[in-house]
Amino acid sequence: MRNILRLIRVSFVMGRYGALFALKELELAPSLRALAWVMTIGISANGRPGERLAKALENLGPSFIKLGQALSTRADLVGENFAKDLSSLQDRVPPFPAEKARAIIEEELGLPIDTLFAEFDDEPVAAASIAQVHKAKTPEGKIVAVKVLRPKIEQIFRRDLDWLIWLAKIAERNSATMKRLKPIEVMQEMAESVRLEMDLRFEAAAASELQGNFVGDNSFIVPDIDWKRTARRVLVTEWVEGINIADKKALLKAKHNLDALLKTAAECFFKQIFRDGFFHADMHPGNIFIGKHGELIVVDFGIMGRVKKEARLFLALTLQAFLKRDYHAVAQLHMDYGFVPKTKSVDAFAQACRSIGEPIMGLPVNEISVGKLLGQLFKVAEDFDMQTDPSFFLLHKTLMMAEGIGRMLNPNINMWQLSEPLISQWARENFGARAGIKEKLKDFGELSTKLHLLLDKADAVLEKFLRKETQHV
Repeated sequence: MRNILRLIRVSFVMGRYGALFALKELELAPSLRALAWVMTIGISANGRPGERLAKALENLGPSFIKLGQALSTRADLVGENFAKDLSSLQDRVPPFPAEKARAIIEEELGLPIDTLFAEFDDEPVAAASIAQVHKAKTPEGKIVAVKVLRPKIEQIFRRDLDWLIWLAKIAERNSATMKRLKPIEVMQEMAESVRLEMDLRFEAAAASELQGNFVGDNSFIVPDIDWKRTARRVLVTEWVEGINIADKKALLKAKHNLDALLKTAAECFFKQIFRDGFFHADMHPGNIFIGKHGELIVVDFGIMGRVKKEARLFLALTLQAFLKRDYHAVAQLHMDYGFVPKTKSVDAFAQACRSIGEPIMGLPVNEISVGKLLGQLFKVAEDFDMQTDPSFFLLHKTLMMAEGIGRMLNPNINMWQLSEPLISQWARENFGARAGIKEKLKDFGELSTKLHLLLDKADAVLEKFLRKETQHV
């Protein structure tokens, strides 16, 4: 009954924003949708369907904002236009009172706030759906950023996620389309992601790992973690100063070279994805600042992505093949790496790859979007039973964000022009190493076969000898 009442409320909010199509797609409660539609007659809803859905989810609260953000990484499920509209969802929520923030900090760290900090600003500098951030100063004189989880946010998310999983089970049972899209699996992935975000020690560990990958590299800065003041619901990092990467006017006023910044961003992105396989997966402009020496400073490590080495190599070789318009190589790579069954026609898949590659590769170089290319590839590959690495969806969203930042800095330069030589070199080095290992395994296999044959012959000789000895006795 609780879940049904929740469905009624959600239906009316969806109706108010002209987003009832979302429930229709789930094939849920047609009579309820009809009632919600009647009750909202005369209410005008402007914008594209994806924009209207984003507004509805924003109105429904933190859990639904997170749902929209999660779906924005799954263009394969919701389509490219919907994914783009949902990616605009921001955590625009009012801050909670400073007294509650202070109480949470004291409870988590077991000390009075005045002992922990010499100064603590009650006015938060940022407020999001899960946490908010305050500026403070430690007794040692360091300026820090203090991130505090919202009161009772764990219970709110647990309740809403239980409801969404209930909804997903009904949708999967009632709709063949939904069954193919695996909504239960999507919601379980989201639940796991949120569970990690609810423990700020995991975010601290992610920031520490990312910082460790860039030791000695002054082009990419991750704030230091104050581990003694960090707990499950509190994260304290050094305070960083910089110009928001979206503030082009301020960057030019500070005499930054935008082309140099774009080159730095492209190289740092390459290092995270291909060199390390561990990347910041929420690189919207609000999380990236430019330091006084042109270094990139990143914050907010709640959403991180990992890509295994084999998947990175596949991605690098696929990008190279697309850029060379070698669509047969693209198709063959998908089969060699097991993403597309070998029972499918490589020529047919190559033709499908050409159908999405040519319109994009035919554009001027500065307009080529690798993010768009991969998004369309995932969609087309569904017809060939493609089994995609789940990490690719998060990577796809990050690619789109990175490209957006690149175009913001200089629309005439494509960041892939800058990073392609690095990707090609990395692919050559790693593919060479991989090929060398394969040759060694092949040699070992041949040696193993020869040894097996030799043992067979030895067994035969021994058996013949024993037979003769038995006859002699």
